[in-house]
Amino acid sequence: MTLSVLVPSSLVREAEDQREATRKIGYVARAAAVFRADNLVVFPDEDGETRWGGEFVETVLRYAATPPYLRKEVWGKRDELRYAGVLPPVLVSSTTADDSDELPALREGIVTEVGPDDRVRVNCGMQHPISLFVPPGMDVTEGERVAVRISSREPVRARIVDDPLPGFDVSRMDLTEALGRPDAGVRIATSRYGEPLSVPRLGELTARIADTGGMTVVFGSPGRGLPDMLGMTPEDVADVEPSVGPGFDLWLNTIPRQGSDVVRTEEAMFASLASLTLTE
Repeated sequence: MTLSVLVPSSLVREAEDQREATRKIGYVARAAAVFRADNLVVFPDEDGETRWGGEFVETVLRYAATPPYLRKEVWGKRDELRYAGVLPPVLVSSTTADDSDELPALREGIVTEVGPDDRVRVNCGMQHPISLFVPPGMDVTEGERVAVRISSREPVRARIVDDPLPGFDVSRMDLTEALGRPDAGVRIATSRYGEPLSVPRLGELTARIADTGGMTVVFGSPGRGLPDMLGMTPEDVADVEPSVGPGFDLWLNTIPRQGSDVVRTEEAMFASLASLTLTE
């Protein structure tokens, strides 16, 4: 199943300072990791942005998604990452295995040197970069990020594999483009004005998600929900047809007994994905 999560560029519109904005983005990354999202997409909401917009949100999310052992080499020092130390650890399970009983482990590595005889040196969090063969038919360049399968640490036994990198991919694109991806699956807009999620409805929806091979779940920002972003009224949400708007299949209220006037994006992600990723 492919899980794509979409958040707006106005994600941190209510943050009082960059430190708070960074921490908030960190919990969005945590939610993406906890529920095994494949794609975390930032879509534009320029009218809702304040001091920190889409480029800042994307940069901090990309940094959070980068394994700790690669962050210094990949990112260096950037102003957007001034408060990166407050980010909660993402801890993608396949990249953090340190005990022998958790092997083999799939880790992300970065190619530090391309040598002769189809060998390269890769930094994948070991004590030093290690020399590995490049699989037949696979071309890599210096600075490229690759997937490394580690089967032993003492002695080191590892190989480059042509597999998707662990964790989730971060990108920035238009909402319509993101909803139009071939692997979008069931396209769900979250809103307090949507159809309330119930136990019987969840069962039907889970089966539908399984049949389509995945889902795309879209969230708004604090004080500015998806209807506001799209110029829609609560009545429009209730009457919307699948062909209307940017391409949602349904509008869903995943917190039907909401007890706070405003649910923050990261809170909505944890509450919504906990239900929507349940299996039959």
